[in-house]
Amino acid sequence: MAVAELIARRRFTVDEYHRMAEAGILGEDDRVELLEGEIVEMSPIGRRHQACVDRLTQWLVPALRGRAIVRVQGSVRLSDISAPQPDVVLLRPRQDFYATVDPGPDNVFLVIEVADSSLRYDQGIKVPLYARHGIPEVWVVDLAEERVLVYRDPVPGVGYRAVDVLGRMHRLAPQAFPDLELAVDELLS
Repeated sequence: MAVAELIARRRFTVDEYHRMAEAGILGEDDRVELLEGEIVEMSPIGRRHQACVDRLTQWLVPALRGRAIVRVQGSVRLSDISAPQPDVVLLRPRQDFYATVDPGPDNVFLVIEVADSSLRYDQGIKVPLYARHGIPEVWVVDLAEERVLVYRDPVPGVGYRAVDVLGRMHRLAPQAFPDLELAVDELLS
C-alpha cells in the first residue's frame, strides 16, 4: 500500500479557515489561501509582481469608481471549501463593500493573477478552479514571458472556451468594461 493511501487529510471549510485567522493561528502576514479545503502557501511577492499589481490598481481604481470595487490581494469565496486570494478582483458594487458577506462567483467581473514564479500553479490549479465556479473572466499576467493570458467563457468541468495570449503590442479591456482599454506594455513596464 502506498504511503499516500495511508495518510488521511483534514480538509477545512472557509468558515473554519476564517476562524483560524480570528484565533491567531493564521496571521495577517501569512501568505496562504484555501483551495479545495487545503491551506496552500502562496509564492512570495517580488518587486516586479508588486509593481504590476500597483500599476493595475492605479489604472483600475479611478476608472471604475462607482462601477466596480477593486479588491487587491483579498479573497473571494468560490465555495464552502475554496477562498483563493487573487492579486486583483473586480467586484460588483455593494453599499457595504462586502463587510457583511464574502464576495462569491456571482459578484465577480474579473480576476487578475500576476505570475512571476507561479505561472504553472496559476494556470494548472487556479484558472481551472475559477472556471469550475463560473468566474466569467481571468487574466494571468505572465511577467516572465511578458504577456497576458486572457480566459473567457467558462464551462464547468471543461475550463475556459476562449483563451487569448496578448503580447506587449496588444491592448486589452475587461469584458464587463469594454470602454476601459489598456496596453499590455503599460502592465509590464
